[in-house]
Amino acid sequence: MTPCSVSGNLPFVGTYGSLEAAGPVLDALGDPTRRAILETLRTGGPCSVGVLAERVPVSRPAISQHLKVLGAVGLVQHESRGTRNIYRVHQAGLGELRSWLDQFWGDALQAYADHVRQTEEERK
Repeated sequence: MTPCSVSGNLPFVGTYGSLEAAGPVLDALGDPTRRAILETLRTGGPCSVGVLAERVPVSRPAISQHLKVLGAVGLVQHESRGTRNIYRVHQAGLGELRSWLDQFWGDALQAYADHVRQTEEERK
């Protein structure tokens, strides 16, 4: 993946610490074709580039490039079978994204608990 630019040739400088681990995964999933490939692998099971190209309306070279990005962030893995690579979703690759998203759920639960506690104190 190439570095992001903010405007013209100004490089994007990430300063959001909690996004460091999940950021590359979110960047990779920002592309609708990559999401379609990942969803196809999730629902249809492991398959080759050729099979993915039949199911996702882009060329084989494009599929290969998208798989390279998804593989670089740990969302897919492959095994060689003869002259073909068979790709599958790598569940562990979703772990950092899941951890980041879980923070929002934890924050929501804490806010709810604080609200309940405050409401009970006001009733006394």
